Amino acid sequence: MATEMAIATKAPATIAPIERLASDVSRCSRSGSLYRGVFSVETRITLLALEPSDLLRLMSTSAPNDNTHTSSARTVTPGTEAAKEVDMNAGMNDDNGITMNTSVPLPPPGLQIAIDTENPYSANNKEHRRLWWALPLLTLGWVSLIAVIASSLISVRLWELAPGSVEQVASRLSFDKKALSQVTRYPAESSVMFVTAYGGQLTALDALVGALDPDVDVQTFKERFGESTPGVQQQIGFQSMTSAKQIAEYVAYTRLGLEASFTLGAIVVNELVCLETAVALSACKQLGVGDTITALNGEPTETLAELAPLMAVKKEGEIVTLTVIPHKSSTSIERRVQLIVSPDDPDRVIIGFVPADTRTVDLPFEVGIDTDQIGGPSAGLAFTLALLDELTPGDLMGGKKVVATGTISEDETVGAIGALQQKAVAVKAIGADVFIIPASQSDEEIAAARRAAGSKVKVIPVNDLAEALAALESLGGSGLTNATISL
Repeated sequence: MATEMAIATKAPATIAPIERLASDVSRCSRSGSLYRGVFSVETRITLLALEPSDLLRLMSTSAPNDNTHTSSARTVTPGTEAAKEVDMNAGMNDDNGITMNTSVPLPPPGLQIAIDTENPYSANNKEHRRLWWALPLLTLGWVSLIAVIASSLISVRLWELAPGSVEQVASRLSFDKKALSQVTRYPAESSVMFVTAYGGQLTALDALVGALDPDVDVQTFKERFGESTPGVQQQIGFQSMTSAKQIAEYVAYTRLGLEASFTLGAIVVNELVCLETAVALSACKQLGVGDTITALNGEPTETLAELAPLMAVKKEGEIVTLTVIPHKSSTSIERRVQLIVSPDDPDRVIIGFVPADTRTVDLPFEVGIDTDQIGGPSAGLAFTLALLDELTPGDLMGGKKVVATGTISEDETVGAIGALQQKAVAVKAIGADVFIIPASQSDEEIAAARRAAGSKVKVIPVNDLAEALAALESLGGSGLTNATISL
């Protein structure tokens, strides 16, 4: 007893409870070799701080059983332990804050195992409770990542109309030697720009993101292509762009007093007219977009000029036989079609399709307009303004950053286009000053374009080329008053 009391008086003033001892031993057994040594020292000190009765009770209740493991601690007898003293005035150590001058034994082997098996999740073993959510959270993270990757790779039958790009027309113009030998080119100081909308097929992830974006119009296959197909629509889009360039050249040249004329082309189906009362013999059931019509009831119809007089004497409901070359085919077939009344003109009987503009323009010289892989006719007005600006001195844009959109007809009429709101978003993004649009757009479309373009962009609806030129002149442009070219 005297020996035990001597040891106790050299121990720290604070006496650790038995529960703390059990926790320390448990932590020591699970940690690495460094911490095993650290907490062994702490445990040995704590054992010495126990009252004799507590020490005996702890040892008696911690006897090893069949499930315990043999401790690697060396054996120390009570006699040996009583002969040693602990120097509590030792210096500090980076590992545990205490440096011992003499060795103190580990607790009996049975104590450590009993604590591990009976109370492995004690109050001081919080790391177990901290990590219980790690596995499900990690699993959820991997599943989410795989889902996102898969949805970004899987295409769905949905298409988008989204804001596209804005580009200068002047950088796409090219004058060949013949052109430069006849006219003078005046490089534009601030060239008019045209704007596009993007319309690709969507992945599952894109469809979700697009549905949440107010500036993106997500369309079904039917809404996007109608009775056509993506391949046919692309081909027609490129043809429309070619026509837009040719008409722009025709309008610009005739505006400047140059000779220009059109030559009619083949009759190609650009769009089908399908009424609610469509029957099996309706054109929308018998023809396809991209088909070429070469004859009506055996009469050759190489151009619309030959088809028009034949249709003038036909009546609603009459069935005619058309000779057709299907899209991507070189073989003619015959189709029987029932004629209908035009939904736009009750006094006119039609077959039931809208023809593509396949005309070619005859010009005194050619100016190339590189449109790369851009389709559609909506850049017609911008092309016309750019040609007029390059062929005349001065600055039509008046130093302003001008974007124009709209089709152009040979009579200088500016026609409506699609995706106006999406194009307005792109116009705002490049910091344009002016956005010229067709006045023939609906009131709702014009209002949406104004909202999308923002207050800093002046949106100007025009009906024809003359109104567009007048608007630019009012904003500081040089105008085209009496501008002509003599060859």
